[in-house]
Amino acid sequence: MRLDKLLANTGFGSRKDVKALLKKKQVEVNGEVAKDGSMHVDPEQDTVVCDGKRVEYKEYIYLMLHKPAGYLSATEDARDETVIDLLPEALQRFKPFPVGRLDKDTEGLLILTNDGELGHVLTSPRKDVPKKYFAIIKGNVGTEDIEAFQKGIILNDGYAAKPAKLHILKSGDISEIEVIVTEGKFHQVKRMFEAVDKKVLYLKRLSMGEISLDPELTKGSTRELNEMEMAYCLSLKE
Repeated sequence: MRLDKLLANTGFGSRKDVKALLKKKQVEVNGEVAKDGSMHVDPEQDTVVCDGKRVEYKEYIYLMLHKPAGYLSATEDARDETVIDLLPEALQRFKPFPVGRLDKDTEGLLILTNDGELGHVLTSPRKDVPKKYFAIIKGNVGTEDIEAFQKGIILNDGYAAKPAKLHILKSGDISEIEVIVTEGKFHQVKRMFEAVDKKVLYLKRLSMGEISLDPELTKGSTRELNEMEMAYCLSLKE
């Protein structure tokens, strides 16, 4: 890998910024001052120091974000802020993307990565990765809804959703539920409840497969996946 590309990809600025650092003799490779940004380095073998800091290279990043309402699950948008805007600039340089989508007004767990293969397997219908949500529902959710979800809801456009598990936490004019689905269709949970004449007032994703939203992660904040979470992700890629 070119030295200037390595430095740009690890948060030390644009190629122009890196050129300035080289000119100021602030970059060392294996203890020697580097002058040429086009020189090739091996991030796994060579020791690169820039502006007094050891350069740590990662090809892929895997992040958990506690998505707040009001942000689009996209990498960019001309009008609205996206979940990428919530990330520190050092992480944005890896060009991560959201795995699957949460609606703009939906909160909760969102995985972001620049690993395209993992993004595919986590959202592939063939993998049947379960996604668990908490929701507040306008309408009295009852046992007939549990049975309907188990059979597979027919959405208002005629699409037959896969069977889902519905658990009632609180019933009444305003109900609270948890639901587990294995699909990620557009407005899936909202449309499922619309099909049984109810309305989702609030929606939050709690988990995706074996990855659960970290209760210590405040809205808008992010962290890298831990070893157990990464082991689960890697098992899906096998």
